[in-house]
Amino acid sequence: MATTRIDRAQVADTALRLLNEVGLDGLTLRAIAKELKVQAPALYWHFKNKQALLDEMATVMHRRMAADGVPGVSPDAPWQEQLAAFNRALRAMLLSYRDGAKVYGGARFTGTDHAAPLEQLLAAMRAAGIAPRDAALAGATAYAYTMGFVAEEQGMSAEPFDVAARAARLSEYPLAASVGSVLFEDDEGRFEGGLEVVIAGIESRYGTRRTT
Repeated sequence: MATTRIDRAQVADTALRLLNEVGLDGLTLRAIAKELKVQAPALYWHFKNKQALLDEMATVMHRRMAADGVPGVSPDAPWQEQLAAFNRALRAMLLSYRDGAKVYGGARFTGTDHAAPLEQLLAAMRAAGIAPRDAALAGATAYAYTMGFVAEEQGMSAEPFDVAARAARLSEYPLAASVGSVLFEDDEGRFEGGLEVVIAGIESRYGTRRTT
């Protein structure tokens, strides 16, 4: 195998491209090295283990999302709009990668690209009278909702769910049977409805508190 000089950016970009082909379970350092035409030990000059690589991949994923901007919201928008827009953008980004939520969840960013949008959101919430600690908890809660939602989306079978068959099985439970279309046929609507509930809860819990 020919000797090739590589850097961290090349490794992360290659790993993200392979992720869409083989999924996280198939994304080995050996497979990445083969794609880059280097020996596997060469990757350890840049990443001490696979988790370190996942951290860099998540950082690149966020960086790409930030470069595209968060659509439909301005820096002067109310915090509710900013929080909703960020989580919509996060979901779209995660869904654009196979196993995106698995890669992104729990990763530690290797750069500071995430700091500017976080600062903007915290400032908007503080301007509305929400203390930074409460704002951080609120943002983390909305983030956890989105991550969990996408993890479930990406974990579902590619086969469409048979809502009618489910309703037949649950015929003795008419209310449970009636909500099958909500639970299994409208991911977009379900996500938006849940996000609305999360943001309304944040408003109810923290909206009247004062900055400290």
